[in-house]
Amino acid sequence: MQDTTKLDKLRKDIVFSADLAGEKLIFHSTWGIFSPKEIDVGTQLLVNLLEIEPGDSCLDLGCGYGPIGLYMARRAYQGETLLVDKDFMAVDYANANAKRNNLTNAKAILSNAFDHIDSQIEFDVIASNIPAKVGKEMLSLILNDAYSRLKPGGKLYVVTINGLRQYMKRNLTDVFGDYKKLKQGKTYTVALARKLTD
Repeated sequence: MQDTTKLDKLRKDIVFSADLAGEKLIFHSTWGIFSPKEIDVGTQLLVNLLEIEPGDSCLDLGCGYGPIGLYMARRAYQGETLLVDKDFMAVDYANANAKRNNLTNAKAILSNAFDHIDSQIEFDVIASNIPAKVGKEMLSLILNDAYSRLKPGGKLYVVTINGLRQYMKRNLTDVFGDYKKLKQGKTYTVALARKLTD
């Protein structure tokens, strides 16, 4: 016999607040979206290293319910932040969380990496907590597309599991001609690549 009370509880939004590098944000999430009960270690590591200017145009690639993108929107309060995810539930929650936190300069859309992002938009900062299971083909597309969509001098920040550290170093160097390891924790590494100007 089903325990409907327990199921009803599971269907309710998970609600928590988080301090992301000094920015206090409220999040609603649900089961089935990555790290639904708390901000994961990789995301925390990444946001602590992001350098965002007030007027920056930002992109959160693979946004989930929005922690990285909403942090960027809070910091780039004079700019615009776009959040994308291929999961429609993640996009719904990210947009709702933007409203909850009064971030009118943040918007989430459904897109498989760059596939559905307006080709005219260029970014100052792109940040992504890249899943380990994304595959080398998709990673290659992401890195090359990120390079083409950054403004000159623009920055790509990625956090990956340590097992992908050398892969990211090789490929970011190949695509960007630039690579910097910002921090390596027990499980995750944050890297930065800049779109170098001539």
